[in-house]
Amino acid sequence: MKKNPISIIEDSFLSLKKYLETNVNPNEAVFTASFIADLHKETTSIIEICSLLNQDNDFIKRINERVNPVFSNGLLFKAEHFFLSDIIDIYDREREIKSEKAQFVLAYYYDALRNKHFADESSINELNQLVFTADFKNHLLKIKEGNKIKTSNAEQKQYLLPEVLSEKKNSKTEDILIKYQNFIHFAFDKMFENTIAFSNYLGLNLNKSNTDKKQTNNIPEEDSLEKVLKELNELIGLAEVKKDVFELINLLEVQKKRSQQGLKNVEITLHTVFSGPPGTGKTSVARLLSRIFKHLGFLSKGQMYETDREGLVAGYVGQTATKVENAVRESIGGVLFIDEAYSLTQNAFGNDYGAEAVNTLLKRMEDCREDLAVVVAGYTEPMKNFIDSNPGLRSRFNRYFYFDHFNPGELLQIFESFCNKSDFILSDEAKEKLTDTFELLYASKDEGFGNARVVRNLFEKCIQNQANRIVKLKKISSKTLKQLNEEDIPEPKETQQNVNFGKIEE
Repeated sequence: MKKNPISIIEDSFLSLKKYLETNVNPNEAVFTASFIADLHKETTSIIEICSLLNQDNDFIKRINERVNPVFSNGLLFKAEHFFLSDIIDIYDREREIKSEKAQFVLAYYYDALRNKHFADESSINELNQLVFTADFKNHLLKIKEGNKIKTSNAEQKQYLLPEVLSEKKNSKTEDILIKYQNFIHFAFDKMFENTIAFSNYLGLNLNKSNTDKKQTNNIPEEDSLEKVLKELNELIGLAEVKKDVFELINLLEVQKKRSQQGLKNVEITLHTVFSGPPGTGKTSVARLLSRIFKHLGFLSKGQMYETDREGLVAGYVGQTATKVENAVRESIGGVLFIDEAYSLTQNAFGNDYGAEAVNTLLKRMEDCREDLAVVVAGYTEPMKNFIDSNPGLRSRFNRYFYFDHFNPGELLQIFESFCNKSDFILSDEAKEKLTDTFELLYASKDEGFGNARVVRNLFEKCIQNQANRIVKLKKISSKTLKQLNEEDIPEPKETQQNVNFGKIEE
């Protein structure tokens, strides 16, 4: 690899060793020692991201293909050089940000990149003087002139790093863009409403990543309340939950009729707590609720937006509120479903931005209460502690749906439903063995027992066993391909051990 063409300054300019030898009149402070400390953290974060990107050979190859070959002269740029070029361009693009603070950030990042040097926050007085000197202005001019990467054609998007990231659909694209955006906000006081607004500013058409845990479930075409209720009734088990849902529907329908008659109504919150073990249908019921609320006229769209702690909490200053705002914006007119919501206030590593997420969410729940339902879900006891952790949560969530474990008969029904959907049938002996298995699992269950998830894993294991059994047969009939026999079902004790082992691994 040829040496990169980015210019190099041998001595760290911000070391202050020789640029303040003459007396400079003190000016009004541009920044504080705490700002320098935060800038160190933000810059280090960007450099770490770039270091990871540099390990992706395909990414480096693709991004360098966009560089004007006359400008690069066959030399190879790294991710950090593209980032430097980007922030130079943003600095030049925004007249209002051309302050001494913004200029210092450019010089600081360059110094960290080229000289592995971070300005000392203990020299804050000298640094505040330095940014007003002619030497500093000349230094900044050289940085801008020597580090602006030219693209291969005039119509090429200027911001190559986020452009190539979005094309590759890297699973970390959104996280990287958030850190990218955070640095721009911190450095230049340039704020963006959300990640989409930021990507639009960069000239990208950044769609949501398919690998992101968040997703929006839109209401089906030609949907009706009758269809939703039919789907609800067809869910296996959940007798108490179904009863609660129908009672809520009755209440809402009467409220609507009272309003039509001009009568006063008690304000009813749609915000709901789902508590219970995993794999018991909480997400499925939440999707149905969003459609029910739409058909009853209490929500305008009926979509559901699913997210979790990762989708709401950021690791950088100012980004958590943005992530919560994005989630709420996607949910307006429907349901915002937050899985394992208690993790927002549970952090084994000390304080983080989970409290900020909760406070922002509470405010937006109040602001959007006419057309938003928030459903929080998780294990029973942690969810109780979560609601009790904040008076605002207690006041906004007063409706609770409790999901219980599926009993052995219901677990067998779930297994049979997987069979029906995938064109498999069970022999009588296989069904008896599965019954023994589910009775054993149910007897030894705890709060973390995975219910339908365990059944799915067992179903996939049985299919694998059947494939191993029949693959060497010379003639394979349709019945042979479809039927699961007793020998395809693992021994009940074996399944129990695998389930317990899975809990230990988690």
